[in-house]
Amino acid sequence: MSDCSLLQPNPAFPPECNSLALGNHSARALVRRIVLLALLFAAEAVAISLWLDTASLAHSSGLTRIVGAWGAYALRAVIGFCAIFTTFAFLKKRNTRFAEPGATESPSFSWGLLAGHGCALLVFAELSAVLFTNSATGLWSDAVAASWLVVGVSAIGLAALAFFPWTGWVQLLRGTGYLWIYAVVSTVAASLAGGAARLLWRQATYATFGLSKLLLKSVVSPVFAEPANMLLGTQAFKVTISPQCSGLEGAGLVLAFGTLWLLLFRRECRFPQSLLLLPAAIMLSFLLNVVRITALILIGHAGFPQIAARGFHSQAGWIFFNIIAVSFCLVIGRVSLFTSRAASAESREAQAENPTAGYLLPFLAILAAGLIAGAATASFEWLYPLRFLAAAAMLWTYRRRYDRLNWKCGWLAPAVGAIVAVMWIAADRAMGHGVAQGMPAELMAAPAATRFGWIALRLLGAVVTVPIAEELAFRGFLLRRLVASDFESVAFSFRSIPWTALLVSSVVFGILHGTRWLPGIAAGLLFGVLLLRRGRMGDAVVAHASANALLAAYVLLFHNWSLW
Repeated sequence: MSDCSLLQPNPAFPPECNSLALGNHSARALVRRIVLLALLFAAEAVAISLWLDTASLAHSSGLTRIVGAWGAYALRAVIGFCAIFTTFAFLKKRNTRFAEPGATESPSFSWGLLAGHGCALLVFAELSAVLFTNSATGLWSDAVAASWLVVGVSAIGLAALAFFPWTGWVQLLRGTGYLWIYAVVSTVAASLAGGAARLLWRQATYATFGLSKLLLKSVVSPVFAEPANMLLGTQAFKVTISPQCSGLEGAGLVLAFGTLWLLLFRRECRFPQSLLLLPAAIMLSFLLNVVRITALILIGHAGFPQIAARGFHSQAGWIFFNIIAVSFCLVIGRVSLFTSRAASAESREAQAENPTAGYLLPFLAILAAGLIAGAATASFEWLYPLRFLAAAAMLWTYRRRYDRLNWKCGWLAPAVGAIVAVMWIAADRAMGHGVAQGMPAELMAAPAATRFGWIALRLLGAVVTVPIAEELAFRGFLLRRLVASDFESVAFSFRSIPWTALLVSSVVFGILHGTRWLPGIAAGLLFGVLLLRRGRMGDAVVAHASANALLAAYVLLFHNWSLW
């Protein structure tokens, strides 16, 4: 049987079954197109926002002034809509077919329209140079602003039609139901709430100040409090509670998360009881912010001002948000008061066999341990070994699940690892990070046993747990999950996994490497291609481990600790 026969209707099945299979194939193509289009728009939006400054139009008039006043808000609204729609389209895909029942082929892609999009961007850039340098005035300025808006909207439309024909967009909107309405309403609500929140900042700041003072008094005495300047603390350590520390931003983030969850998974929720979780989550977020500020002061008062001001201050907010988000999901999924009967039965079946956990929990354990270690860090992360221990514990817990994977490898794996290491070092030098930096002073000053112990655990993490955890998450899970909900049924091969899934998983992998996102994407592509070439997870893991081992050797031999 030829490969092409897999895409043809099977005469052994009735027509409606063939239509269903082809519709699901089209659904996967639609999802890949959504992701690629979102990535394109996100990259262009970042470039535009870094280049153009709407503040330069503050003293203009007419349409130009409107662009200056509302341009940034409009751009954020577009980005917010795309992010919300794309994220929850993926979640909704588990229970909803995007393709119409009669769909028989994937939407076509138009390179001509994409080229038109590029030309429109060039014109947009030229008009931006004129508009934002104030070289046009009066009616001519308004004409340029109008042309700028028309060309910008046209560029968006051309890109959208390049990825989907008009009928494809109609099919997508029908397949996702009212998701686009939810995304629009959520985006508008978030924008309005952001403006209204500024009016509440002062009152919220006073409330946070008062509660933090009350909680601090129950732990330490005496307490230094200066309400006029929002200054709170002890004689040894004080902080200023600014409006941004009032807790409103965290509460808004929790509200947005909870609202969208209830809307998109309303069939799994029991109403109106589930609505009680929204005010409960908001109140918990506000109270945890008070705990965060109090803990910040206590850490500084205990003699660790650097940890308080740097590590804990930057990481504690995200730690508490993750706690609330996970708790929200667990309560809805496991507490019968908030879960529908049908969802409870499905949840019990899913708990009996949950393949996702074994692939994701080791990586998530590294992230969680990193947040905790970062929160306890002043300048040097002494608790980095916690990442190794957390990942090792998860890998050991799910070790039997990995028996079904092929852990063999060939000579090409370490060769690819060497290529990735050289590429990583070259990119590091090109970005200006390649200047030799000696061992951190804190580590150098530590006793020899402590220093060598930390380095040994750092090496074990880099060469053992990190490669296994990241390959399981990005190549073992995400790469296949982009193809099908039952990801374990997808074989590791180029026939089973399209290039779009490989690209998207590699982009996500690269983005999570921060400023080194570009070599991260390239490394993800190489690891993925190596895996799909022979269908062996061992090839990808050994290549990843080899790259990390060579980078570790480079760090220790040439004293370039910037790579660590």
